[in-house]
This record gives sequence, structure tokens and C-alpha cells, in this order.
Amino acid sequence: MTDELSLTAKKRRIGDKIMYALIYISSAFSVLLLVGIIAYVIVKGIRQVNFSFLTTVTSALKGTIGIAGNIVNTLMIVIITMLVATPIGVGAAIYLNEYAKPGKLVNLIEFATETLSGIPSILFGLFGYMFFGQTLGLGYSILTGSLTMVLMVLPLVTRNTQEALKTVPDSYRHGAVGLGAGKWYTIRTILLPSAMPGIITGVILAVGRIVGESAALLLTAGSGKALPKSVAQIFDKIFQSGGTLTTQLYLSATAEGDFSTAFGIALVLLVLVFAINMATKSMAAKFDVTRKK
Repeated sequence: MTDELSLTAKKRRIGDKIMYALIYISSAFSVLLLVGIIAYVIVKGIRQVNFSFLTTVTSALKGTIGIAGNIVNTLMIVIITMLVATPIGVGAAIYLNEYAKPGKLVNLIEFATETLSGIPSILFGLFGYMFFGQTLGLGYSILTGSLTMVLMVLPLVTRNTQEALKTVPDSYRHGAVGLGAGKWYTIRTILLPSAMPGIITGVILAVGRIVGESAALLLTAGSGKALPKSVAQIFDKIFQSGGTLTTQLYLSATAEGDFSTAFGIALVLLVLVFAINMATKSMAAKFDVTRKK
């Protein structure tokens, strides 16, 4: 009996070692894959990225190749999208988690957000082009692209905020009620600050999705490269065509066949994505420290 138990234990140890080895191999492969992609993009794109590349626009007359206009367009779409999507997404999450009673309406809203998050981006682009661009008459413009991106990132902001609110202990709510605090006062002063790390994470992840989107924006925002020269032109630019970094990357690699510029833009996008991820971690950690204090 003892021998049988020892043999079983040995078999388990061998099986555990095999599984550990497979897990470590999988982890190492993931890391090496990421390092390989980053290294390849850096090697291919580092020669293209310089001060002129980042501060000028492509011009055949001046003989310049630059992405300054695309950077401005990307920032404008990110800002407009988040100004609209953040309050709507956070408000919807507050309603679902704090006000709404479980029932058909809540199930319908949650089903809608989950369905929206799974729709391919090209369908959002087609809808945005037909509704915002054609029906509302906005045409190819930064505003059309921004409104389309609102539809895309709204489920992400809503779900992350909802999950963040669920992590707040119910004792906070009961304690506030016991002290005579109202519903909205409790949400504004206790629940939202406590859930802020998760909310910020959802917002920054939404920004990352906007920065990395190309198909939907190609159909809605267009591919304009003009760089605004004044504040008035910036506001006018909202109603004009504006290609983002990912859109220009796609056009450079396919329509123009300029792979050096495409890899230069890819390197800039990698830096932006890395910065967004670092911002997510640092801001979430900051608010966690605030909570502990």
C-alpha cells in the first residue's frame, strides 16, 4: 500500500514538473514574441523617426515627409471621443450598479453593451459613415470619426466602471446611509473615489483602442494630413477630414508602398501604446495609495 502511494506521488510530481515546464515555455514564448515584434519595428523604423518627421507634414513641394498633422488629428479624435464617452459611460455604470433594480431593463442594457463590444470595428465605420457622415451631413470629418469611436469605446468604459463600482465594499454604502448621507452624496464622495483606479484604467484602455483603430476611422474621418496653424483652424479642423496615425500607416504601406514611413509611424505608435500602459499603471497605483491613506 505504501509503495502504491509513493508511486502515485512520484507520478504526480512528474506531472507537476511537466506542467510547470509547459507553463514557463508558454510564458517565455509570449515575452519573446513581444520583444521580437518591438525589436523588428525599432530596427525598421528608427532611421525614419527624427525631429522633422514629427514636426512637419508630407509635402511634395517642400520635399518633406512628416506626421505632425496625423498626430494632431489623433489627439483631437481622442479628446473629443473621451469628452463624450466618459460621462455617458460612467453615468450608465452608476445607474446599472447603484440605481437600477435587477430586471429586464438592466439585462437589456447589459446585453446591448456586451453586444456592442463584440461588433467588428468595420461595421461601426460603415454605420458612422452612413449615419453621421451622410444622414447628418458631417461627411468625412474628425467629428464623424469621434462620434463613431464613442460608440466603440462606450461599452469598454461602462463595463470597467461597473466592475470597479462592484469592488467597493457594501459596508461603505451601509455606513454612509447610517450617517444620514443621501444616495448621490454617497456615490459622489465615497463610491466614485474608491472606484477611481478601475475607472481610470477603463478610460485609458479606451484611449488605447482609439489610438490603435484604423478601419472605422478610415471610413469616417478620412485621410487629411493638413496641420492647423492657428486656434481658429483647430476648431475648423473638427469638421474637416483628418487621418490618424494608424490610418496613415495603412495608406503608407498599401496605397503608397512607402514602408519606411509606415515603420516610422509604427514605432511612434509603439511608444504611444507603451506610454498609455505606463500611465494606466502609475495612475491606478496613485489612487490605490490614496485609498490606503
